Amino acid sequence: MTINQVQDMIIDEFLVFDDWMDKYNLLIDMGKDLPVVDPKFKTKDFLIEGCQSKVWLHPEFRGEKIFFLADSDAIITRGIVGLLIRVLSDRTPEEILAADLYFIDKIGLRQNLSPTRSNGLLSMVRQIKLYAMAYKSTSKSKPS
Repeated sequence: MTINQVQDMIIDEFLVFDDWMDKYNLLIDMGKDLPVVDPKFKTKDFLIEGCQSKVWLHPEFRGEKIFFLADSDAIITRGIVGLLIRVLSDRTPEEILAADLYFIDKIGLRQNLSPTRSNGLLSMVRQIKLYAMAYKSTSKSKPS
């Protein structure tokens, strides 16, 4: 599935609900479904700066793609980071860097988050893209 196909699926899941409390409950459920992260990845090295809650993001480069594991100490934030990795995990650095994350606005996420959570969302996206840039530059510097 492409990044846009995953985003469209997420938009459809959120369109079922009119009320933002129902959408928050969906985010909470998504956070509960996020796989447990090994405690060795819940260190300062993987902590995302700029988030109100603690959010850990661990990248793993396999072949040409980046896979992400994430966790947070706040359940809604777990849901938010879960959405991001659902869209951007198992992608090439180029796909991640070129991604237009339109689902964030289409589901009303940015408009319905507190300013601090909205800043945290931007920090999560920025960190994912920074990992993609780092992996892209690392893979280019390797001899063929």
